[in-house]
Amino acid sequence: MANQDYVSRAPAKKKKNNRNGKKPSNNSSAVPLKAKLISLLLLILIAAFAYGLWSLKTDPSTKTPLVEPIKTVNEKKPLNKTDELPKPPKEKWTYVKDLETKEIEVGKYEVKEKGPYKMQCGSFKTQKQAEILKARIAFSGLEAQIKSVTGKKGTWHKVFLGPYPRKRLAENDKHKLKRNNINYCQIWLWR
Repeated sequence: MANQDYVSRAPAKKKKNNRNGKKPSNNSSAVPLKAKLISLLLLILIAAFAYGLWSLKTDPSTKTPLVEPIKTVNEKKPLNKTDELPKPPKEKWTYVKDLETKEIEVGKYEVKEKGPYKMQCGSFKTQKQAEILKARIAFSGLEAQIKSVTGKKGTWHKVFLGPYPRKRLAENDKHKLKRNNINYCQIWLWR
């Protein structure tokens, strides 16, 4: 800790006297007016609450009990027509009985197999691009084929998977390819 120089420090200022020549009183025990008013208000509220409780205690209307006397077992009240429960109404709905005897007619449906499906994932002008896509599909765990087709606009190299006997199997592989970031595959009928 650094040494403090008490000599070069300015001396403390003395308190000034009032106009009358008296020192100002530093009355720390004086309570401000606001605190006095709040404490007076609290005392009045507590007194009013205590008076309210005392008046409830001494009021004769609060002395009578509100509980009815307990009836003994031997005392029975005669039953009135109003005390009896009404008889339940008869049901006007017959659907419960109708459902017991209801027969359901089942139509004869034939499921037609449309045939095998294939999933084409790309069509490229160069063989190299088709080989790259085939390799990416192989890394996802599926086997793709490349077929070269010559048309009016030149030779196209198509990358496809299949044949699939059902479309659902092709959809499963399509979702597997999407999880491996190979998008834009289309499922078609095999022709």
